[in-house]
Amino acid sequence: PRVAGRPPLHSQSQKSTTRLQRETVIGSDLELQLQCLLDLGDWSFSMLYEERGPYPETADMSNVASYFKAATELEPASYLAWHSWALTNFRMAERYTGRHLGHRSGTSGIQDATARARSPPTKLNESLSNSDFASMRQLLVTSCSGFLKAIALGTKSVSATVMQDILNFLTVWFRYGYLPEVATAVKQGIQQVAPETWLGVVPQLIARIHSSEASTRNLLHTLLSDLGTRHPQALVYPLTVASRSPSEDRKKAAEVLVHSLRVHSLTLVEQAILVGEQLIQVAVIWHEEWHQKLEEASKLYFSEGNVVGMIDMLMALHGKIRVPPQERTAMEDQFVRLYGEQLEKAYTCIQRYIHTMNDHSIPIPTTTPRQQRRRDSQDRNRVMHQATALLSRAWEVYYDVFKKITRQLPLLINLELQHLSPKLLLIARNLSLPVPGTYAVDGSAVNIKKFGSNIEVVLSKQRPRKIVMIGNDGLEYMFLLKAHEDLRQDERCMQLFGLVNALLDRDRKTNKHDLAISRYAVMPLSHQAGVVGWVQNCDTLHALIKEYRETRRILINVEHRLMTQMAPDYDKLTQLQKCEVFNAALENTTGQDLYKILWLKSTNSEKWLERRTNFSRSLAVMSMVGYILGLGDRHPSNLMLERSNGKILHVDFGDCFEVSMNRERYPERIPFRLTRMLVKAMEASGIEGNFRSTCERVMDVLRDNRDSLIAMLEAFVYDPLISWRLLGTQHNAEEAEEGEQQGQAAVQNGAGVNGAGVNGAGVNG
Repeated sequence: PRVAGRPPLHSQSQKSTTRLQRETVIGSDLELQLQCLLDLGDWSFSMLYEERGPYPETADMSNVASYFKAATELEPASYLAWHSWALTNFRMAERYTGRHLGHRSGTSGIQDATARARSPPTKLNESLSNSDFASMRQLLVTSCSGFLKAIALGTKSVSATVMQDILNFLTVWFRYGYLPEVATAVKQGIQQVAPETWLGVVPQLIARIHSSEASTRNLLHTLLSDLGTRHPQALVYPLTVASRSPSEDRKKAAEVLVHSLRVHSLTLVEQAILVGEQLIQVAVIWHEEWHQKLEEASKLYFSEGNVVGMIDMLMALHGKIRVPPQERTAMEDQFVRLYGEQLEKAYTCIQRYIHTMNDHSIPIPTTTPRQQRRRDSQDRNRVMHQATALLSRAWEVYYDVFKKITRQLPLLINLELQHLSPKLLLIARNLSLPVPGTYAVDGSAVNIKKFGSNIEVVLSKQRPRKIVMIGNDGLEYMFLLKAHEDLRQDERCMQLFGLVNALLDRDRKTNKHDLAISRYAVMPLSHQAGVVGWVQNCDTLHALIKEYRETRRILINVEHRLMTQMAPDYDKLTQLQKCEVFNAALENTTGQDLYKILWLKSTNSEKWLERRTNFSRSLAVMSMVGYILGLGDRHPSNLMLERSNGKILHVDFGDCFEVSMNRERYPERIPFRLTRMLVKAMEASGIEGNFRSTCERVMDVLRDNRDSLIAMLEAFVYDPLISWRLLGTQHNAEEAEEGEQQGQAAVQNGAGVNGAGVNGAGVNG
């Protein structure tokens, strides 16, 4: 029976179905229209890119922008629409910078980024007309707002392009934040973005905390303070590192932010400062510090005649050992007992030298003494001769101490934490600090419960330490504690590899082949020390080859031995003769060490085939990415082989952007390492199998996503903290302008996204 006033049931069902079908059709039409607009914009830009380079005329780009603008109006919740719209406006704004620098089409994107970075933003309004400058300002505001909207709408499935948006936004903000319109757009739009979004770019944010632009600096401090309120564990390490910076401006800015953290996380901050200071103390003991500094001081004095530099260096060391006994550790007490009396005699000689020179008003030389004496009178020469005798007596003592420390250092391999840092062993327990590399975006982390009591010294030039942190989950986390190295560049490289992994995982051609680059935790403690995650179950190629040859009684340097036998005066030969000697050494050796190692360490043929495939593919991926990054210094101790799956793992990323290619001595002229031993390990197909196909697929993905890569590489360029080393020149990493200019030149030389293909990259070399 039908209820009065109600239509039949079949009639209701039919109307409901019709309405649902209509909504579905409308929804599908909306998606189709949106996709058409996005495709039209992409196609239009691709044609312009091929015809006129990355920065076509603004009038031509306006047609492209109109498609993306229509897409944002059609579907305001579309991430891709806002991403494309913002990126197009950003390119149009940069077109004015390209015009300002006399841009020529056909140059690579990174070269253009380099040229733009070299031009100070404050000069743009001086070289552009009023109308062009006004147009550029409007485009910058539009792109800034669009990037922030896209970042807010971004999801995990598009994480690679979201990272590109974040980095491009930071470029606009930090480079053009002095413009009032841009500052206002940033202040309004940044509220839409979840604070967790910025966790992936904390190093880039921390690098700018001492910006000279007041509005940018204040807004950045506000952002970091808000982020610190929600995620104090993510900020406490980098901020305490910045507070130890030798740059006063940076140090003061970091201290302000650390103070804001103390308000709500006092215990966490105190623990981070304690752990950081104590780990730095453990990284270098007095024996090592004196051994290194005495060697450096001797070069200053005997080679350069720089007595002032020598005295400054030695007085700093003497000041350390003169601390009260109650403030010294057991290891430091041992050093004072062994060498304190001798060093006190040397200290007295140095002081007498200083008084002698000052009493006679003779300036302490900073050049070679022989050159100085020729210009001095006989009386002054007599006084200087007496003073120099005091220095000679001091150096007799120093040399004796140096020899004793040299004999003692090889014995200091297994150290006890209680002798190096009793505070770290006894006080640093049940901390709120996370184990490096375990903090997640959702706030979860494994906290440090305590530190292992034993410390193992790795026998190498820098003598890093193998330390253990025990987490509150009961597991042991091993790290390599390194001194005399700035690990901030390694930290940025891990960011780049994360972006590449996301790109490879998203692409259909590569996501089924397990091509992800292995990464590890990197946590700088200061500009000269830090900890690196210890990669388990890995061996360096050097260690594997050495073990293989020793078990078979083959000389570890058999190739070099053959070359010296054939040509004892090898260095005096011509280039052609050197090649002949080199080829003769190759003909008399097999070079199958790694090939045999992969076979012998596999449990069965199936495992061997899997390991060989992983070896070839992982080597290909890092060859292409290393080529883009300009990565050098790939000697066998910097290449590791994973025991379980045969993948190649790279460590030590200090030589990026073709630094090694521009070295004065022994420059590396190759794009990546592909020696005979590596090729033979790929078996019969050599480079023509998995290696070549993987290289081509990876390079295709990198080129297709060049915008994301260039955005990440520009973050390297603009980061004023990276210590760029080009042409044998070492610059202060804290001097922003010098680091920026060198980094830009390095990127210009090392960019390969738009460069040579697989053959050009040296696969056949």
